[in-house]
Amino acid sequence: MTLKTVVSLASFAVISGCASYELPPIAQHHPASVQAAASASRPRSKTLEYSRADMPAIAAAAAEQEGDQDHHNSKPGAAQKTAVGEGKVIATVPGANQVVVEHGEIKGFMDAMTMGYRVEPPSLLEGLQSGDQVRFTIDVPRKAIIKIEKKK
Repeated sequence: MTLKTVVSLASFAVISGCASYELPPIAQHHPASVQAAASASRPRSKTLEYSRADMPAIAAAAAEQEGDQDHHNSKPGAAQKTAVGEGKVIATVPGANQVVVEHGEIKGFMDAMTMGYRVEPPSLLEGLQSGDQVRFTIDVPRKAIIKIEKKK
């Protein structure tokens, strides 16, 4: 390429606006902005937590259970204390006293899903391995697995 060609191409680039392109300014809330907070607060993870409000199936089951209890002369309005489920261990997290279980529907409590649960006491995790088929009991008020046994 000759010097004349290079000068012509450079002139064309300047005239067409290529050489004068500027990036738009970064918004103040953008993570790359100098004014952005150094460490943004993240919302708390709900992966290992659940509440009655998070599980619509509970409300319906609780209403149905209340109706059943009324028919059996039980105390009306008594809350569900435990729920029993079956599934497969995906992982154990002994340092956090948790187990991740892929389970089927827990009738009247929760749809089928994969979820992490706190385990009380932590000794329940001993001997559990990924892939184990288990039956477990959840203490609903404490939001924790209180019994877990390997299925044969």
